[in-house]
Amino acid sequence: MHIRNSAKAIIIQNDKVLLTKNLGNDDFFYILPGGGQEHGETLHQALIRECIEELGQHVEVGKLLHIREYIGKNHEYAAFHSAVHQVEYYFICNIINETESFKPSQPDPEQVGIVWLPIRELLEYEIYPKQLRQYIMQHFYNENAPVYLGDIN
Repeated sequence: MHIRNSAKAIIIQNDKVLLTKNLGNDDFFYILPGGGQEHGETLHQALIRECIEELGQHVEVGKLLHIREYIGKNHEYAAFHSAVHQVEYYFICNIINETESFKPSQPDPEQVGIVWLPIRELLEYEIYPKQLRQYIMQHFYNENAPVYLGDIN
């Protein structure tokens, strides 16, 4: 078994955060754009590539905001993720020269859309990791939030 690194983008504009909309088990869930780091890539390179694939947008990678571990055997989807151990790096990002429409080049298989959700309403949506919703809200309201989030879902 190996540990997988993943880079994620926190993109905030006009009091909203950008998320991918996904369909799983007959219900929608939302995640921040980004994904796995490939061999030979830096985290920044991985995040730029993933945002092109999932959003069809180029991003400028900014400050590292959070680090989260996901050890699948410890969480609600343990039956499916028992062998998963992932370390996720969450960066504040900005879209460079935003185009009028999002045209993903290689969306994830479960991805069905891209949405801007109001930060004030994040707790009303099924966003993974669930605890990250509160940390994004804390950051938005200039409250201190931890960098290392631990093994959360």
